[in-house]
Order: sequence, then C-alpha cells, then structure tokens
Amino acid sequence: MVEKSSFDSSILETITENLPAAIVIAGTIVLTIVIGAVAGPSQILNSIITGGMWALLAVGLALVFGVMNVPHFAHGESFMVGAYVAYFVFNPINTTLGESPNPILGAIAPFIAIVAAGVAGLVLGVILERLLFYPLRVRTKKGWVMNAFLLTVGISFILTNGTTLVLGPNFRGIPRYWDVPPLNILGVTMAVDRVVAFFIAMVSIAALWFFLRRTRTGRAIRAVSQDELGAQMMGINLNFIFPLTFALATAMAAMSGASLLFMFQAYPTVGLQPLYMAWYVVMMAGLGNVVGAIVGGFIVAVLQTATQQFFGISWADVIPTAVMIVVLLVVPQGIFGSKIRSS
Repeated sequence: MVEKSSFDSSILETITENLPAAIVIAGTIVLTIVIGAVAGPSQILNSIITGGMWALLAVGLALVFGVMNVPHFAHGESFMVGAYVAYFVFNPINTTLGESPNPILGAIAPFIAIVAAGVAGLVLGVILERLLFYPLRVRTKKGWVMNAFLLTVGISFILTNGTTLVLGPNFRGIPRYWDVPPLNILGVTMAVDRVVAFFIAMVSIAALWFFLRRTRTGRAIRAVSQDELGAQMMGINLNFIFPLTFALATAMAAMSGASLLFMFQAYPTVGLQPLYMAWYVVMMAGLGNVVGAIVGGFIVAVLQTATQQFFGISWADVIPTAVMIVVLLVVPQGIFGSKIRSS
C-alpha cells in the first residue's frame, strides 16, 4: 500500500513539474479521439504519418540549436537539396526500369535515392559548418545567436537563388516511388509511399536516439549541448562535434525531402513550408529539446489535421501558428522547458 502511494505521488509530482506538456499532450489525445470520431481512422493515420516526417525535420533543427546554438533558418533548403538529389538519382533508374523491368531494382531504387539524399546532406552539412560556421565561431565573441541567424538566412538565399539559376524554377517530382496497390491498414487505404516514409522517419529517429544515448560520440554531443565549456575541459573536440552535429541535422532534413518527393516536388522554394513546420515544432516543444521535438511533430500534425477537418485547408497553418503563439506567451521556454543560451 505504501509502495502504491509512493508510486502515485511520484506520478503526480512528475505531472505537476511538467504541467504545460501534460496539458498539451492530453489536449492532443482528446483532439485525436474527436478527429477519429468525426472523420474516421484514416485521418488519425494521416496525422501519425505526417507527424513522423515533421518530427524527423524538427529533430535536426533542435539538435543544431541544442548543440551549436544556431537558429538554423536554412534548414528548409536542406529539405530542398534532398528532394533534388532523390529526383536526379531515382528518375534515371525509373526510366531504365521502364525500358528493362527489374523487380528487385524497382523495389530498392527509392531507397537508393533516399540514401543518396542523406549522404548528400551529410556532405553539405560538413561543408557549411567548416566553411561558414567555424570561421564565424572563431571571430565571434558576442552576439553569436544573432550572427548565426543572419548567416543561416544568407545561406537560405544563396541556396534558393543558386538553385533557381542553375536548375531553373521548374517543378520536378514523381507520382509515386512504388507502383504497387495501396495498403489496407485497419480498414484504411494508405499509399505505400506514405507508409514507407513514416517508417524511414521512425527508423532514422530511433537510430539517432541510439547514437546519442549509447555511443561515446553521441554522449559527447549531449555533453556539449549541456555545457560547452565543461565538455571542452573534459577533452571533447568541438572541431569534430560541431561538423558531425550539423551534418546529421542536414542529412535528416535531406532524407525528409527525399522521402516526401511524391508529395513535395523539387523546386527552389520547396523547403519553405517544411521549415515553418519544423520551427513550429521546436518553438512549441522548446528550442534545443530533441525528445520534445519528436513529440511536438505529432502534436503539430494533429493540429493541422483538425484544422483542415473543422476549418478548411486554407487554415491549415493558421491554427498551429496561433497555438504556438499562445503556448509561448504562457510558457516562453516551450512546453518541455528548454533553456536558451544567449551566447
């Protein structure tokens, strides 16, 4: 009886300490039940799958801010790069398959394109960090966050306009990755591409969690996010941790763009909406909170689905934005209570 009472007190204390998160999560669960009752399970599944992709995008954004203190406003361009790479890798393979069908190659071709996008993201992340953020860090003594913010805005403009100059403003996309019948999940018809995109997101997030929690390098990244100076004093090499962190974040965004090529065609400004969604998530959850970003991705997806269902598609981004503003007015540090380093 004593153990049960102690257990109940522990739960109550945990909920009290994280009251904003508990309220928002409880509200999201209730909203999900309402959506299921009104629109059916198909909309719930749609929210879950969309939430997985927003979570994958937001995790990279939260990782960069949490470790490097960089408000990354070029994260959407990483999504764009992934979409382009996937298109230019998959399209020739698909054309070849049309001339000479090969079931095995047809099954793995989308994964080849998505992995290629992830590798391109890794390379791009290292290049950007070494060429731009490293020199800025060496020369910046004060105002790092503002300088880094302006730098990422500049990167966004350069990548967007550079892509327009080189590839033009044309849309490049695909109707689907796998030309197979849709799946039937609990009586709900769902395209294979959407289901696979969700599982790619979940596997990528799980792999990142394992890396950060169970490997020496991952623990070093977490140490830097908690106390940069203390991590240096313990011998952690920031010149290795920062490029790796930025590369991982860029790779996850690129894989998101590649996985959703059937939904978001590749064009120079395709990363704008995903960038907004990722920022909605991390600001609501708490800047730099990686675990919170995962939960936040699903919260934003449910809000979007509910908005489209009850107010119309034109309000899809309005309601989540309004909720984010209210949350920040009540809990400035986000529902999971992350603290912001000012320098």
